[in-house]
Amino acid sequence: MSLDVYVGPLSQYYAAQRGSASAGMATDRVATTTHIRLTVLAWRKGLTESLGANIDAPLDWDESAAAPGFSARPGWDGFGSLVLWAAYAEHPSLQRPGRLSEGWEDDPALGRSNGLGFRSRYAHIVRNVEIWLPSSFQSTFESEDIDRRRVVMGSLPTLRRQLDELNGATWKAGNSVVDGWRQISPTGDASLEQCARFGLAVMADAAQRAIDLHLPMKLDY
Repeated sequence: MSLDVYVGPLSQYYAAQRGSASAGMATDRVATTTHIRLTVLAWRKGLTESLGANIDAPLDWDESAAAPGFSARPGWDGFGSLVLWAAYAEHPSLQRPGRLSEGWEDDPALGRSNGLGFRSRYAHIVRNVEIWLPSSFQSTFESEDIDRRRVVMGSLPTLRRQLDELNGATWKAGNSVVDGWRQISPTGDASLEQCARFGLAVMADAAQRAIDLHLPMKLDY
């Protein structure tokens, strides 16, 4: 199964997921997409109210049909390796694996980073976040998404900062070097570090573009 990150209006994402872009008559597709957009706007308003003083301003971004949208592909190897790289960066006493393995979600360093009471420096990377919002806040939180699934949400500006901090604490690579990492997808025998570098480069680029466009970013799998 592949893993992408989607940047754009959530109504476009969920409309595509439900097949409304290709099923039925044109009038039906418009009606369905409009209904999803209204659902997203109501969900966003409710989320703003529940977050309260944890955010400086009400959640707001372009949910119109004209808003841009795009996808990038870190893949599970890239994303999973990035998550583990961040976890081991804050638990250096543990021996980091050479490659990403199946069941990496149960890795001991990741378990410590997500442990009760532990304040991770890289929470918006390691805390199983599925949706990052274009708003500044420090803590991740769990809430329902549009489909009433419980998911963890984070902040795009905080994610971008934590990616930079992870790079600064481990690789100390300049922008041109990081951009070069993004150009070469790791092969099947790539190391954890190679995959993590690729994952960081893809996620940082997508997050920065999402911030510039003031749009949310979501894992797509």
